[in-house]
Amino acid sequence: MSTTMAPTTTELTGERFDLFQALTNARHFLRFTVRDLNDDQGRIRTTDSELTLGGLIKHVSEVEKQWQDFIIQGRSAMSWDGVDFFNMPPEALEAFANAFRMGPEETLEGLLAEYERIAALTDSMLAEIDLDERHDLPKAPWFVDTEWSNRRTLLHIIAETTQHAGHADIIRESLDGAKSMG
Repeated sequence: MSTTMAPTTTELTGERFDLFQALTNARHFLRFTVRDLNDDQGRIRTTDSELTLGGLIKHVSEVEKQWQDFIIQGRSAMSWDGVDFFNMPPEALEAFANAFRMGPEETLEGLLAEYERIAALTDSMLAEIDLDERHDLPKAPWFVDTEWSNRRTLLHIIAETTQHAGHADIIRESLDGAKSMG
């Protein structure tokens, strides 16, 4: 599988084009929320939630990368398979929380560059993978299903990105009144 170049819209048709376009649009709105911000603003909590704009970019990147690995390796790629989420040790809870935080050494520019790199890999995979191939899901309290196709996994990446773009829009509007839409 080639991972060097993302497909162009002229190379994709039908369902693959629709998936690509939905993911491209969701990513645009997430990235758009951090326009013209500095690193300190990317770390600011503006709601009761722990979420920050930089933390959301970091989280969505890590999640998309994890689902890429799932598409290639299946369930074994998910490090949290079978973890008891209701009785996690403090160090595991802290590591989970840090995946949502923009660290003091991290920059918005760096987080966005990493997100772009991960996105390009997903786009390359989309052009080549068997959308019907299925993998067993890891055990986790948020899964009702027991397996997903690669198509369903891509739909999950789109849903996750879209959901967090909405979170980011609320955080940004609370930060300085800027909106992604409207």
